[in-house]
Amino acid sequence: MLTNKIPYLDLTSQYKSIREEALASLEAVCESARFAQGPATAEFEKAFADYCGVEHCVSVNSGTSALHLAMRLLNIGPGDEVITVPMTFIATTWAISYAMAKPVFVDIDPERRTMDPAKLKKAITPRTKAILPVHLFGQPADMEQILHIAAQHNIPVIEDAAQAHGALYKGRRVGQLGAMACFSFYPGKNLGAYGEGGALVTNDSRFAARARALRDHGQSQRYYHDEIGYNYRMDSFQAAILNIKLGKLDEWNAARARHARSYAELLIDAPVRVPTLFEDSASVWHCYVIECNERDEARSRLSDLGIETGIHYPVPVHLQRAYEFLGHRPGDFPISEEFGRRCLSLPLYPELTEAQVRDVANGLREAVSTT
Repeated sequence: MLTNKIPYLDLTSQYKSIREEALASLEAVCESARFAQGPATAEFEKAFADYCGVEHCVSVNSGTSALHLAMRLLNIGPGDEVITVPMTFIATTWAISYAMAKPVFVDIDPERRTMDPAKLKKAITPRTKAILPVHLFGQPADMEQILHIAAQHNIPVIEDAAQAHGALYKGRRVGQLGAMACFSFYPGKNLGAYGEGGALVTNDSRFAARARALRDHGQSQRYYHDEIGYNYRMDSFQAAILNIKLGKLDEWNAARARHARSYAELLIDAPVRVPTLFEDSASVWHCYVIECNERDEARSRLSDLGIETGIHYPVPVHLQRAYEFLGHRPGDFPISEEFGRRCLSLPLYPELTEAQVRDVANGLREAVSTT
């Protein structure tokens, strides 16, 4: 067992590295007494839009809310279908369900672990109103092929970029590839708030204007409500923290990439499957997910060694109890299901040391050799 345990995520160390800046920014919000959609929020929206290379950023209170607004902006409703993947966090499909539309699933590509474009065409019907690929674990989906198919059918594409802040696809930031993109700033994300937060980004000024109204009770001006809206505003404390962290995001993502390369080298001949590197994109490694046989036993053994791990995600969305009404059965999306049985997320965060990376890799070798 390791002398010092290795946590799956270490937000305390990150906080210590920005403590003085963070506390000063929170105090500034208190001094301003502008706690909801205040100056800090406007500052972050401009900075994040510039970072993503888009015209507009609309901050909201969660990534789930951003996805829901995306459905509203496209007027998706009962009887409509939205195509996405079953291997994702369930918030992707919550947004579709909130709009009273039907999630239609396309299995993932086993290498990229994102929407398989080869299976996309068969899922399109006259009821398809949007395609929602997920940049899972920080790896961009194969957007060129997805966008090509979408254009052939005149279907808008929404990027679920909740785990991909700063990722590149063919030299372009995710977030500027589809009609709009949705980000989460949940604390554990590469760009994480100190609570909940999210954003919708777009180059369409009409989408942006309507999203700003919808997040604020549907107001076009104060106390004039043009349509049913929501209380989806981001509070200023979260924006203040995100402003600080955004300036460090590229540095932190680079550290994640270094650790990912080290894992790949250290595990090159281990009896596990490591993530594939793609020349057309740059993952930001929100999670480093390997695949192995007898995953649960290996995870238990790693825990005994003092190494904490995660599982993203053990049950694909189509097999969740909440979606039983869709009528899917085991075997409908075999790649996602097999991945769910074998996936194991190793510790990966900027503050991780190279020595810790080696300890994790050695521990994993020991764990899989005894299962």
